[in-house]
Amino acid sequence: MEYGLIGAKLGHSYSKIIHEMLCGYRYDLCPLPTEAEARTFLQKRQFKAINVTIPYKRLVMEYCSYIDPRAKAIGAVNTVVNKNGLLCGYNTDYLGFAYLADAHGVDFSGKTVLILGTGGTHNTTSAVAKDKGAAKVLTVSRNPDPAKGELSYAEAVHSGAQIVINTTPAGMYPNVGACNLDVAAMPGLEAVLDVVYNPDKTELILRAEEAEVPVAVGGLEMLVAQAVYAAECFLDRKFDDAPGEIRTITAALRREQLNVALIGMPSSGKTTIGRALAEKLGKRFVDLDEEIVKAEGRSIPDIFAAEGEDGFRAKEAEQTARFAKEGRQVLSCGGGVIKRPENLRALRQNGVVLFIDRPLEDLAVGGGRPLSSSTDALKEMEAQRRPLYLAAADAVIPNKTTAADAVAAALEALDAIFVH
Repeated sequence: MEYGLIGAKLGHSYSKIIHEMLCGYRYDLCPLPTEAEARTFLQKRQFKAINVTIPYKRLVMEYCSYIDPRAKAIGAVNTVVNKNGLLCGYNTDYLGFAYLADAHGVDFSGKTVLILGTGGTHNTTSAVAKDKGAAKVLTVSRNPDPAKGELSYAEAVHSGAQIVINTTPAGMYPNVGACNLDVAAMPGLEAVLDVVYNPDKTELILRAEEAEVPVAVGGLEMLVAQAVYAAECFLDRKFDDAPGEIRTITAALRREQLNVALIGMPSSGKTTIGRALAEKLGKRFVDLDEEIVKAEGRSIPDIFAAEGEDGFRAKEAEQTARFAKEGRQVLSCGGGVIKRPENLRALRQNGVVLFIDRPLEDLAVGGGRPLSSSTDALKEMEAQRRPLYLAAADAVIPNKTTAADAVAAALEALDAIFVH
């Protein structure tokens, strides 16, 4: 192996995609489930340079002949370069987190910072916060040690913090939806930063957005930034425009990995447009109504007849949650998916939402759709749902002419969203 990543579990790592997109060299994922395997790997030193992730960022320091002063102070190494058999250790997580904070205008000067978690990344983010002038850095733990001044999550709510940083795996794929801190009960928050990058928006970030915290952002840019700075160590050269590389790779990665969810009225063209869009983007197409039918073994009218709309909506929420936490999909959603806030939260955690807007006069009546059985019913439904579609959507895609025109408009909208 020349370049790659070691860690206990690497199944959902984006590092290979990032490094190969950035530099073109081969980058291997090398899972080492046990400490003994990690030690054997490091002793052999059969690599040019590697990144290191949980749980070996401290262990690898034992094998380094040189450790960068910043990495030594933090007590963790995530980048190792083999220089003629001597291993040199660096910490580019520091630079990655500093980039994330700077890119979103987070000002630590004089602020109280709350860090969730006590692991290695706690030390990295704490170092950044202190170096950028934080007045106080507090640590939160599920099992707080009062002797170390650690707070419980209940105490953290009343800490008066302006900035929250999550360094725990809470809310990380596949266990999405977990959130230990009630940010809605913390007035005066200026920023919530989460080092977790999968899903794109953890439950913590979604709640921060709902609480209208000015900056609420996940860890994807940090991941890309630390990879760019690691590549500089690997190749022993600086990029001409490292921030530009980070922005470009982040946009490309989000476009490739995130879902695109299509919402809109029944018969608005979501399925037709969705299939074509999935083909253009190289993503899997999923029709959530079809998945409900498949899971239940009966038609949607039969579900409505047996269990009513509430029964159907519960099944719709189940399938929405099931598929929305995955990635690289175009999801065609049922017309009423916007009626339950938890559906929109699920869709937004790992994707963007497009409203397929077809004129009312072009929508079909009937066709096995229980709630649009007449023109009047359809008109009333459209009036009720349109504000919900508009509020939920990242972009509105008109479908007034041809499906091809709508697909082109969707691609243009996605370009603007991802570059932004």
